[in-house]
This record gives sequence, structure tokens and C-alpha cells, in this order.
Amino acid sequence: MTGQMPVVYIVSDSVGETAEFVVRAAASQFDGGHVDLRRVSHVNDTAVIDETVQSAKEESAIIAYTIVLPHLREHLAAEAAANGVPVVDIMGPMLDAFEHVLGQTPHRKAGLVHQLDDDYFRRVEAIEFAVKYDDGRDPRGLERADIVLVGVSRTSKTPLSMYLAHRRLRVANVPLVPEVSPPEELFQLADQRKVVGLTIRPDKLNLIRQERLKALGLTPDASYASYERIMKELEYANSIINQLNCLVIDVSDKAVEETAAIILDYVTRKR
Repeated sequence: MTGQMPVVYIVSDSVGETAEFVVRAAASQFDGGHVDLRRVSHVNDTAVIDETVQSAKEESAIIAYTIVLPHLREHLAAEAAANGVPVVDIMGPMLDAFEHVLGQTPHRKAGLVHQLDDDYFRRVEAIEFAVKYDDGRDPRGLERADIVLVGVSRTSKTPLSMYLAHRRLRVANVPLVPEVSPPEELFQLADQRKVVGLTIRPDKLNLIRQERLKALGLTPDASYASYERIMKELEYANSIINQLNCLVIDVSDKAVEETAAIILDYVTRKR
């Protein structure tokens, strides 16, 4: 599979988000970090497992699974071994460890983590908040936000907002563009410590913007990706960030997860 995008089947008796998160995190440790994910969710019988194993065998794929019912876990492991398919049990070892330490038998009920509890509703609210107040759409949300991200275009403000929303933080973000003054509400926040400035190296931003233009079917030499334009935007953004006197994070060589970890630690200490 060298040089090709690896195929990973996510098999779960629930949604499969946990396994997908782990797989993406692992893939990010390799050059490119790209992976072709195939979700097989809400599995409750062995027939689906058999079909998935055969498909994985034909594509030289990996199977990562989060299944809590013992007979399905055992069947998948046995089928994968019989067909020479690499398989990773994401949840099993942790279930076994908890059972050993606590001396209790797990419920073995799929989807418990997604029960409609207070934590779930806080996450949904935070996601809705991030969508509503993305890209400076409505400055009235800044005061209500737990975190306000500011930075030039392509500094991962939106994906970072969504990632933090899944951690139950209400995040608004404001793009910094020389031709458009930031909203007054940004400078009038009761707690200026909630603002986080995102910076990036000019060379890195140039590469990211060129790729963005290509993805849009445009020529990579457009003004948007030119060094002259980038330097103008970064100088302007730095002047605003200095006025705000906020936490600053250089995202040049950081994955969204790394930047989010810094912000989550900052929020914890601030509280």
C-alpha cells in the first residue's frame, strides 16, 4: 500500500465517532495524514461483519472497531484473522482494564456515550453557536462566547471553532482583513482574556492559500496568495492582536488538535 491512501473500515455498533477520531489521529503522524475512511455503523449482526471483512480483504484495508457486545467482537476478530485482514480493537482493551480495576461487569450497551444528557446538549449548543458566529457574521455573539478567535484567512479559525465546540466551548471567530475594521464589540469585551490571536508564517500561509486557490479551480498566482498581500494582512492582523493584548498562538506547524490543546489548557488555567 506504499504511496497509496490507506483504506480503513470503521466498524461500530454505535455511530463510530470514537474509532474515527483515533484513526485520524494516528494517520496524522504519517506524511500527508490522508486516509480513506469507510464507516459501517450500528452493526448488530454477524452478516454485516462478514461482508465488511471481505471488502477489507479485497482492498487490503484495515478494520478499526468499537464494538461492546462480546460475540460480535469475537466474531470480527476471528473473521479478520481468518482472512488476513489487519484489525484494531479500539475500545476492547480499555473495557477490559476498567472491568479488572473496578471489579464490575460493563453494561455492554451500544451508544451510551451519546445519551441525551446535559453534556450532550451543551455540545450541541456549542456547535450551533460556532456555526452562527463563524467568520464574524454577528458581533453580538462575541460577549457570549467562551473563546473568540481572531486571525487572517486560512489560519484554521473555523475548524478550530468546531473542534472546540465538540469540547463544549462556545467559540466565535473574527477574520482580520485590512479593508474591514474589526467590530467594536471585539474591543469592548468584559473579559479580554477570552480572545486568542492566531498567527502564521508568511511562507506557510502562501502555500496554504495556493492550495486553496487550486481547490477552487483558480490560478495559484492570484493576489490572495501573493507575498505582498500576505505581508499586508499579517502586519495588519498583528497590529490588531497587539491592541487586544491577547494570547497569541503560531499555527504554522500545528494541527488543529495541537492548537486546541493549548487553548483548552489556557481556558482551564484562566478559570
